Amino acid sequence: MFLPQRVKKTRRRSYLFEIQTSIMGTSTNEVVIMILRMLGSLALLIFGMKQMSETLQKMAGPQLRSILGKMTTNRFTGLLTGIMVTAAVQSSTATTVMTVSFVNAELLTLAQAISVIMGANIGTTLTAWIMSAGFSFNITDLVWPAFLIALLLIYRKRYKNVGGFLFGIAFMFLGLGTLRQTGIDMNLGEQESVLNFFASFDPESFTTTLIFLLIGGVLTMCVQSSAAVMAITMILCSSGALPIYQGIALVMGENIGTTVTSNLAALTASTQARRAALAHMLFNLFGVCWILFVFHPFVDGVCSLVGYDSTMVRGSVPSDVFLANAAKLSIVLAAFHTCFNLTNTFILIWFIPQIERIVCRIIKPKTKSDNATEEEKTVRLQYINAGLVQTPEIAILQAQKEVAYFGTQIQGLFNDVRTLFDTDDKEEFEKLYNKIEDGEDLSDRTELEIARFLERVSDAHLSDESKSKIRALLRQIGEIESIGDACYNLARTMNRQKPSNVSLSEQQKQSVRSMMKLTDKAITQMVEVLNDIDDEKQVSIKESFRIENDINGMRDKLRVDNAVAVNEHRYDYAMGTAFTDLVCECEKLGDYVMNVVEARYK
Repeated sequence: MFLPQRVKKTRRRSYLFEIQTSIMGTSTNEVVIMILRMLGSLALLIFGMKQMSETLQKMAGPQLRSILGKMTTNRFTGLLTGIMVTAAVQSSTATTVMTVSFVNAELLTLAQAISVIMGANIGTTLTAWIMSAGFSFNITDLVWPAFLIALLLIYRKRYKNVGGFLFGIAFMFLGLGTLRQTGIDMNLGEQESVLNFFASFDPESFTTTLIFLLIGGVLTMCVQSSAAVMAITMILCSSGALPIYQGIALVMGENIGTTVTSNLAALTASTQARRAALAHMLFNLFGVCWILFVFHPFVDGVCSLVGYDSTMVRGSVPSDVFLANAAKLSIVLAAFHTCFNLTNTFILIWFIPQIERIVCRIIKPKTKSDNATEEEKTVRLQYINAGLVQTPEIAILQAQKEVAYFGTQIQGLFNDVRTLFDTDDKEEFEKLYNKIEDGEDLSDRTELEIARFLERVSDAHLSDESKSKIRALLRQIGEIESIGDACYNLARTMNRQKPSNVSLSEQQKQSVRSMMKLTDKAITQMVEVLNDIDDEKQVSIKESFRIENDINGMRDKLRVDNAVAVNEHRYDYAMGTAFTDLVCECEKLGDYVMNVVEARYK
């Protein structure tokens, strides 16, 4: 127990050598097959969970989005929401990334996001219980009927997603069952070299706990799946090879390692999104810190709760009794995971405002450098972030928010055009004209960035509804960009009038102002439609049609009046042409606006 550190390290090396020798003593074919079985079953487990999670998100994406958006009125409803969503999609990473995406899109406040993330940590413990069940009995016999039913359903379009969900469950349980059997076949609990290696670590030592905690964190960061590391831990523990204290230290490390995903996802996201991801890491780090002070009493309490005898030593009882006791270790791990997260949440849920202040102090708002290039200052999108790992449903929601913001920017561009029309100062006119020219260029680049984002989203497995939304969004950004072109065309028409000394009469100016006012009303209505992102269609499309008819009617009337005025020589042909160009361009702009509204409500 108290051997010098150098002696302990020497013995560990000798035990590792013995393990290697025992493996070498086994035939090469058996070793290769055993390793491939373990890696393959881990791959099945991860793929099954991914398939199940993605299919559930595809089936319930809009509902999950609605739940996350509306059921977070206070810290307790946010906590409950996180538990429910994570238990449903079987992925705390999916819930956390979804939450970070909502913060990035300004649909959740930071405080709401922190409560949801706390709930996600509790919801993910259900995965550990499912895995524990898979290690407690041979579950593979149940997967074959599931595969058959899933195959029948997947070829029926109406039940395709249900079939995909069943396939995910079947693959997950098949992976668990194969892992369990592989652990039995490896007979780790009877391998003296393996037992001696783990026994060389003093279970009472704080250093041992830290070592295994670090191993669990690094493994989880490497494979990006806490489920896979949990499965390996359960194999080692349930076979009797890995003592419970080291196994639970691995589980604690997994809790820290899994936070890396959300932090990597938010690296290039908004300030609030990065703060939400950091809050997730601080939550788990705090939990690991306090549990280290009460580690052995807490673990012993969980063991008593499950009925596991932590004092039982190999050799002191018959082998079958020892292995039966060791078989409960998978349940102990799941119970510890649940108790740990419940306790940690109960402690920290009262301090959400303080956690919010801490992360706000650590991560300061991004500031634009004066030396930044023009590209860096203008091309950054408001809600979309290409580096953010996310589900298609959330990605589409962010794109809708971005398109609505794009529409607001275009409305600002049209307001600049209206100001330009009434500007007489030459220097001010030139300055405003250059601003409109830059705005039109920005609209081109914004359209391209949103389109590229939607193309990446469309590469995922999407439902028919999601595919339809992406097509509609692509059409919307194309038409909005055309509005930007029309704004620039109006500005160019005004700019051409300056050197040619073509000046409109006061009556013509008043008519153009009326036309622009009506066009601005159409754009305002369009922006309201685009901001209706919950698909509740609270803004009626009839109002847009009415404004469009008014624009067309005014255009026709002004063209007739212009022809009469030119024939009566009230003003010359050049003035009439300039006037008609402005009126017709406004009407064309109104058509683009109507196209956006129709694409949104298609």
